[in-house]
Amino acid sequence: MALIKSISGIRGTIGGKADEGLTPIDVVKYTAAFGSWVTEQSNINKIVVGRDGRMSGEIVRNLVVSTLQSLGIEVVDLGLSTTPTVEMAVKMENAGGGIIITASHNPKEWNALKLLNKEGEFISGKDGEAVLLKGNQADFIFADINKLGQVVINESYMDKHTQAILNHPLVDVNAIASKNFKIIIDAINSTGATFVPYLLDKLGVKNIEVLNAEVTGKFAHNPEPLPENLNEIANEVVKQKADLGIVVDPDVDRLCFVCEDGSFFGEEYTLVSIADYVLMNNKGGNTVSNMSSTRALKDITIKHGGEYFASAVGEVNVVNRMKEKKAVIGGEGNGGVIVPELHYGRDSLIGIALFLTHLAKYGKPVSDLRRTYPNYYMSKNKIELTEGIDIKYIFAGIQEKYKNQPINTEDGLKIDFDNEWVHLRTSNTEPIIRIYTESTSETTANNIAKKIMMDISELMKEMH
Repeated sequence: MALIKSISGIRGTIGGKADEGLTPIDVVKYTAAFGSWVTEQSNINKIVVGRDGRMSGEIVRNLVVSTLQSLGIEVVDLGLSTTPTVEMAVKMENAGGGIIITASHNPKEWNALKLLNKEGEFISGKDGEAVLLKGNQADFIFADINKLGQVVINESYMDKHTQAILNHPLVDVNAIASKNFKIIIDAINSTGATFVPYLLDKLGVKNIEVLNAEVTGKFAHNPEPLPENLNEIANEVVKQKADLGIVVDPDVDRLCFVCEDGSFFGEEYTLVSIADYVLMNNKGGNTVSNMSSTRALKDITIKHGGEYFASAVGEVNVVNRMKEKKAVIGGEGNGGVIVPELHYGRDSLIGIALFLTHLAKYGKPVSDLRRTYPNYYMSKNKIELTEGIDIKYIFAGIQEKYKNQPINTEDGLKIDFDNEWVHLRTSNTEPIIRIYTESTSETTANNIAKKIMMDISELMKEMH
């Protein structure tokens, strides 16, 4: 069992003892803390709630909604929804905050409370600490019987979100419709099964097939949209002679594509390709991604006359840097695209609309478009953390070993070599160290990762 309290919200496995998993007691405690914090900070007595298709989603939703009502807060319940849709609804409803019930790409035994401020953006690390403190001190007061909050069920936001996307100046519905694309979607038994086909239909795409379309939360495969989990859609794209495959994660904030030949466009290149299209129309515009993302975005940005900036990992960090640098587009290399003209959140749906516009105007197959971008190879690895491991000791040991290389400690450790880099950091969502390496050679990227993992293993042995 695991319970992780971080910049990414309150995330845990369902079941077990309180404070060791995401139990009903933990859900109520942190919902009450967040609800109280929202009303104090914003003076607004309204919170938007939505959930993905997870098996535990309805149970957690009932606990969240009842707790907020018990605080005297009005709840706008979007029901089955997506993370970006809830983010937009917070602003549209003039709410004080939002709670998205989703563990994103984590397996089915996980769920989480993602917490949003009144801007519909993830709360900061400092605000998160204030909420945790409130929860741990039980610093909240429930309302008396005459002041209980009401619940408003609002199912209009799939359409409102879609309409906002259709109204975006760089989305060209006529160009997309004219191509008569055949598209296969892997919706991983969650809300992408309803939201993505609805959007595609409004974009004029009529030839659609949805894999894993039943919203049961019994994920047909590991829900993280990585190549090793996507054999089914890759095979179907080729078999059905589709133009492309679209893959989203359970809460629809990560996006990747499968080319017409069954090859993977690469989740790192989702943002690169969409940024390329946006920058064609915003010459000299700035971009931002986190420091675990591919260098290809920097290359594309420079090509279009703009400036690229890196942030620490975590959506809130990317958003802050985007605002600071007035970026026209940004996101994360995990397939997360942030289009500030729409809202400051990773949004697969606007990503799909912009990518299809780009592809339609490009006029050649998806695999040809992929070949227009610089080729970098990334190796993504992780090491499980057991109890008693001192992360500071490990990072200090690695930093000492590579002290002659340029090192950035803003977020974990990023070490630059001539044509390569490696980024080590503890995850915000799991008890692991993530090790990302990138090179112009796949073999070199893998070898650097193996070397660093061996270094970490040696340091772990020294601790025992």
